[in-house]
Amino acid sequence: MAINGRVEMAPVKCSEFLNELTNYLDGMLDARTKSELDDHLAWCHNCYVVCDTTRKTIEIYRDSELYELPDDLRTRLRSAIMSKCTASKKSPPPGS
Repeated sequence: MAINGRVEMAPVKCSEFLNELTNYLDGMLDARTKSELDDHLAWCHNCYVVCDTTRKTIEIYRDSELYELPDDLRTRLRSAIMSKCTASKKSPPPGS
């Protein structure tokens, strides 16, 4: 839609924002797309929270080092996960 000689773009939908979230956070967008997503974040609280939380999570873990689990903990953890998986396969689906 043209307003005063300029084209008015439809607002970005949440699904469109989420599809571009990685590119947005990585700074891989052209200026127009980034501006459209910035406008969306200015009014959409849910997408703002998702974006902010994702950004903060990346910052926290960006410089962290991998931590090698002790063998006994790794064995117990794997055993617990396998037990849960086996139990869920044996139990009937909910509602049946």
